Amino acid sequence: MSSFTTPHYMYLFEMTNGKKKLAYGASPEDALDILSMRLTEEEMALIIRDRYQRIPQREMMKHLDNLG
Repeated sequence: MSSFTTPHYMYLFEMTNGKKKLAYGASPEDALDILSMRLTEEEMALIIRDRYQRIPQREMMKHLDNLG
């Protein structure tokens, strides 16, 4: 139940191909852990782990064209 008391955020991680990957978690590291459950090792290798920005959910639509 602790996931209900810990705030979660949307993160946009830059990728080596110029696109961005959207992730959700309590921290950037948590968001990457969640992504690693869905993506292959090859897809995870494209993510630049230390280049991200936290965005509010309401701004997510502004970034749709950049997602990869």
